[in-house]
Amino acid sequence: MSKRRALVTLLLILAIAWGSLAAVLLAGWRPLLGLDLQGGFSVVLVAPEGTDPRTLDQAVEIMRDRIEDLGSVQEPEITVQGERAILVQLPGVEDRERALQAVGTTGELSMRPVFNIYVVSPALENPEGDHPASVDPVAGITLVDDVNTEAYLIDPLSGVIYHVGPAFLTGADIQGGEAQFTTGQTGFGDWVVVPGFTSEGGEKFRVATAILAQEPLGSPTRSLAIVVDGEVSSAPAVAENVGTGGLDPDAVVITIGSIENAQEESEDLAAILRYGALPTTFERERVESVSASLGEDSLRAGLIAGIGGLILVAVYLLFYYRILGVVSVIGLTVFGSLLLTLIILLGEFQGTTLTLAAVTGVIVSIGITSDSYIVYFERIKEEHRRGRPMRPAIEHAFQSAYRTILTGDTVTFLGAVLLWFLAIGSVKAFALTLGLATVIDVFVAYFYTRPAVSLLGRTRLGEGGWLSMRGAMGRHQEEVAAEGDLAEVPS
Repeated sequence: MSKRRALVTLLLILAIAWGSLAAVLLAGWRPLLGLDLQGGFSVVLVAPEGTDPRTLDQAVEIMRDRIEDLGSVQEPEITVQGERAILVQLPGVEDRERALQAVGTTGELSMRPVFNIYVVSPALENPEGDHPASVDPVAGITLVDDVNTEAYLIDPLSGVIYHVGPAFLTGADIQGGEAQFTTGQTGFGDWVVVPGFTSEGGEKFRVATAILAQEPLGSPTRSLAIVVDGEVSSAPAVAENVGTGGLDPDAVVITIGSIENAQEESEDLAAILRYGALPTTFERERVESVSASLGEDSLRAGLIAGIGGLILVAVYLLFYYRILGVVSVIGLTVFGSLLLTLIILLGEFQGTTLTLAAVTGVIVSIGITSDSYIVYFERIKEEHRRGRPMRPAIEHAFQSAYRTILTGDTVTFLGAVLLWFLAIGSVKAFALTLGLATVIDVFVAYFYTRPAVSLLGRTRLGEGGWLSMRGAMGRHQEEVAAEGDLAEVPS
């Protein structure tokens, strides 16, 4: 390798490694921390027996869209586990119950005619009798929800039970939703959700309101119950001015009201309408929380372990390989800069989080790249002890050492790929960092280690002194002088 080419290659790789890391840090990007490092919670949701795997995949996408719509959860990790379970990991979550509702709520919506209305408790608070007939406690009524049959469904806010008929339309007829705050003439406002209908759904709604408009004014049968997951969200009555042509679908709003957390309720319902209902029901099997302080402790322990391991490796390399140890220590900073840059970029553009398992992969990768330096340096020793001069020994040693490095890293990389596809949970994070580390190690060995050692062999640090490369080979100045004397003896 020529001196000019080696110098240009070395400067270029140093600029790429250190410059890229400096650029992403100056841009304000940092690694996205996972649940075990940042804190948060995880939940395992289980689908019914026999659920199709494609149904689980569809549910994962809907859950991810809903969570990301909340805005307060940093890069959720939602994966299928086994045959019918979904693992949801939500790092940095602030409102746990709201997030659980987002991933666990089926979100099945329907609009249904009202046949009658009942009050769960006796209507003693209203002696004028404005409330519908009381039922205490609605004995004999089963609260079930089947969009194809009659049902008795409750409004959880008011305690009113609605006797409803088969649905006029369902969530499949709605393609979006938007949360809005409206202010009435009195100055008081309510949070509402404005649904967006499909063309077919809009026509169904027009027909439904036309049918209800024929019912007497003030009758419960003039109401349209809006049902979400088996509970009545609201049941507005069709206005007096609605004729036989029905109501314009663009005029529909679902009133949430001015209750506590009304804004969050409306935004969550709007997200459900936008992304659709889950294709099946889920039960919570396990919910686990990780406190932020525990996450900080885990991160601190991982950093201490990594830095401690790096210092020990650096001390060994410097003591045993002397000036070549300096090359390897600088090379570790090149390797670490490239690996950290990739982790940050994957987090920024792909949502990949840095977990404790990933930190373990980074620590293991220190041993991988250190082993590559040792293989190369020992090859140089071997070639030099066979009688080759230092410069030819460096070049010849790299050819054989690089084949060994490439073979070893290929085996490790294939192992990481198998772990990625076969493992579940945090093991995938370990496999990812391990795979990235092996690829970077091959890159650094060729574009940093080779030109760095080649240039070093052309300097005084290559030939003389205890610190030199020759000194690291176990051959000191006395042997060099002896070799020179032997070269002058005539054959």
